[in-house]
Amino acid sequence: MVKEPVDRVDSGADTVRAMSEQFDFDLAVIGGGSGGYAAARTAVAAGLKTVVIEGGEKVGGLCILRGCMPTKALLYAAEVMHLASHPQAWGIRTENVTFDFSRVMARMNGLVDEFADFRAQQLTAGKFAFIRAHARFVHAHTIEIQPTGSGDRENTGTSAGKRITARKFVIATGSVVAPPPLPLLADVGYIDSDAALKLSRLPRSLVVLGGGSVAMEFTQFFARFGVKVTAIQRSPHVLHEMDTDAAEVVETVLRREGVTLYAGTKLIDARRLGAVKEVTFEHQGKLLRVQADEIFFALGRVPNVASLALDRAGVTLDQDRIVTDFHMRTSVPHIFAVGDCTGPYEIVHIAVLQGEVAGHNAASPDRLKAMDYRLVTEVVFTEPQVATVGLTEKRAKADKIPYRVAKYPFNDHGKSLIMEAHDGFVKLLADPASGEIIGGACVGPAGGELIHEIIAAMTKRMTVRELAAMPHYHPTLAEIWTYPAEELADVLSH
Repeated sequence: MVKEPVDRVDSGADTVRAMSEQFDFDLAVIGGGSGGYAAARTAVAAGLKTVVIEGGEKVGGLCILRGCMPTKALLYAAEVMHLASHPQAWGIRTENVTFDFSRVMARMNGLVDEFADFRAQQLTAGKFAFIRAHARFVHAHTIEIQPTGSGDRENTGTSAGKRITARKFVIATGSVVAPPPLPLLADVGYIDSDAALKLSRLPRSLVVLGGGSVAMEFTQFFARFGVKVTAIQRSPHVLHEMDTDAAEVVETVLRREGVTLYAGTKLIDARRLGAVKEVTFEHQGKLLRVQADEIFFALGRVPNVASLALDRAGVTLDQDRIVTDFHMRTSVPHIFAVGDCTGPYEIVHIAVLQGEVAGHNAASPDRLKAMDYRLVTEVVFTEPQVATVGLTEKRAKADKIPYRVAKYPFNDHGKSLIMEAHDGFVKLLADPASGEIIGGACVGPAGGELIHEIIAAMTKRMTVRELAAMPHYHPTLAEIWTYPAEELADVLSH
């Protein structure tokens, strides 16, 4: 949850500086990813003299370099591979479907380079200053920068130890892979989501530790390219933050595709046995051991704030996460934070929205904007895809929010039957008094695309009756939304 800072800090010396001295910049943005760029763009449009400081090896942030774009390129390749290997339902025959893994990775890397080059062009277009360097706070209005030494053309030739002052700051440093829960894993060795994007060859077998979106996406990717995968998850189900019915569909499909999946486990040990690696864990009261060529660690990420010396600026942390309010302000009024380093969601479009809010509020403190998470959207790019917007049943129950719910399965829907896409369902949650749509879920084909109809409906605060009355072309996947909408409209009318 977003936490409202209680104690805001601004040292007396820095207050005097703010009142009496000139600053190098009106706003300094630390981090050139999606959230940082959005903050800088918004601030510049409002007239602030702005600098963006980026210390990564490449520019672009997690989404472009190691997250959304490369992983989805791999997942789409895996989907094509799966369809080519299973065409029998359509009366199509193929034999000996093979792949060239080096070309799969080369295509992904080419796309990432294109996206990164475009972001570099945006950052170096001259709308704001751009410095390739690492930054850390000296005081609440001063940072010290250390050049990356990358030699990239974007580097402005900064010198080591140079100090930059700014009237306001936006921290947008993202996240890094979390440390492993078993210290022994470091000695045994493992790959994480970053390392997986640099593989030159596939392991023959793999143990996946984790059951979140990253773990499940990579589990299916590896399995569809012929790797023997065993997935080990701590919670009773994978995708534990989503509704259980959604998780169960993904579990069913992964097992059908050959994945061995254990949920409700406790990790005990990890060690090397010659050329293989072994993981020991508890499951249903039994001690089990699994051996594989490699271990894939996918138990989350943590805020990338360790090198910022935030204590010198007086910025409050909560377990390494920067505490912000709904205006994206930290405990220090002139310092903002956006994206994965603050949360509450590690989602790129949320980081962009937060960046725009922070940039606006830095420029217009007398007309503050606040973040609204009512339309928070999440997509897991397994197949079937899992997409949600607004409330899930799990969240509604936890927050004691009244709702009515209706579902409709894809295995009884015309277009999905044509596509042989039988897994999953759509689900709508409605306010029982007004009929307003307060949440939606799509577990099925093109779920990440289909959920946008409910985003649009919720943006305009449509009721289930209005959605049911909206014309839908036949046969399409999108018309499936009319069935739960009609059911809810009928129930609520009585």
